[in-house]
Amino acid sequence: MPPFSDYVIYVDESGDHDLTSVAQSYPIFVLAFCIFKKADYIRNVVPQIQEFKFRWFGHDNVILHEHEIRKQKPPFKFLQNEERRRLFMHELTEILESCPTTVIASVIDKPRLARRYAEPDNPYHIAMQFCMERTHRFLDERGQAGRSTTIMFEKRGEKEDVKLELEFRRIKDGANFGGAAMADLDIRLVDKRANSSGLQIADLFARPIGIKTLRPEQPNRAYDIIEMKFRRSNAGEIRGYGLKLFP
Repeated sequence: MPPFSDYVIYVDESGDHDLTSVAQSYPIFVLAFCIFKKADYIRNVVPQIQEFKFRWFGHDNVILHEHEIRKQKPPFKFLQNEERRRLFMHELTEILESCPTTVIASVIDKPRLARRYAEPDNPYHIAMQFCMERTHRFLDERGQAGRSTTIMFEKRGEKEDVKLELEFRRIKDGANFGGAAMADLDIRLVDKRANSSGLQIADLFARPIGIKTLRPEQPNRAYDIIEMKFRRSNAGEIRGYGLKLFP
């Protein structure tokens, strides 16, 4: 078994990969990889998230889910109170702003994909390939070649999980743009009930990236935070390095 790398990666999505029935209000699919140094994750990220949960809920058995927070659904109904919502969002924003992570994301425009290709591939698989390619380069650049890095995906359903793992291993074995094997990448499928801090951060990051793509002129405080965390080229470029838009 190869030694473990210094990094761990958490993944979440926004939107769905269905090409037959595309929602006009959100016709895209977003996949976000959040890369953490394990030392930062253990010492900073998890304690901050746990303290936040205990402060607001009295326990840590709650999952910070972007959709439920935005829609003020249980256990976030208290956010209907304007003052409590303001304070809650301020504290959560501060945590995300200080979060030591590198983001690599892919946004797939589903209508354009369907128009351009007679038999388009699954948007999830396309986005995963783009993110895996850039993640592999990121790890190589940080001296992690030959060391095993785990990428954590949230489970979506038995059939979907089987397809996801097969596609992950196909890309890993060389079915990617450069034809390079990514033997150092490993996949783990995690139940939402595991209450992973890393998966919750990835969930909070995915949709703001999509909204920025759809409505670039709209104020987007969450995206402003995420933008500072994208992987960049030596010249500071994000597109193609930390953010891939396709097609």
